[in-house]
Amino acid sequence: MKKLLLLWMVSLLLLVMGCKDKEEEVSPEVPVLATLSGASEVPANPSTATGRAEGTYNNDTNELKLTITYQGITPTAWHIHKAAAGTNGGVLFDFGNTFTTPFNYSTVLTEEQEADLKAGMYYVNIHSATYRGGEIRGQLSVEE
Repeated sequence: MKKLLLLWMVSLLLLVMGCKDKEEEVSPEVPVLATLSGASEVPANPSTATGRAEGTYNNDTNELKLTITYQGITPTAWHIHKAAAGTNGGVLFDFGNTFTTPFNYSTVLTEEQEADLKAGMYYVNIHSATYRGGEIRGQLSVEE
C-alpha cells in the first residue's frame, strides 16, 4: 500500500512539473523603425519623397542594423543625427556616399548611444541638392 501511495505521489509530482509554463525565451533583438518624410524635417518641407529605415537593435551585442529605402529623391548625403523630434542635431553616423536603395547599415553602439537610441534621440536624415539641410527625415523608434 505504501508503494502504491508513493508511486501515486511521484506521478502527481511529475504531472504538476510537466504542466508548468516553460519560460518564454526573449530575443535580445528588438525592432527599430523610422518613416521618413519632408513633413518630419525641421523646418518641414513639401517634398513628396518618402523613405523608411527598419531593422533591429541587439540588446546583448549592442549592434544596430538598419535597411534604408527611399524614393522620389536624389540623395547628396545621409546620416543618423542626434536630437529629439522637432529639433535638429549633429551627425553621429554617416552612411557614406554610395546612394543605393535598399541600403544596409550596421554599427555597434556604446552604452550612452544605446540609451539615446532607446530614448528616441536619433533620426535618419536624407539630404538633397534642393533641401541641403535635409529633404526627408524620420525619428528612430525602438519597439521593446
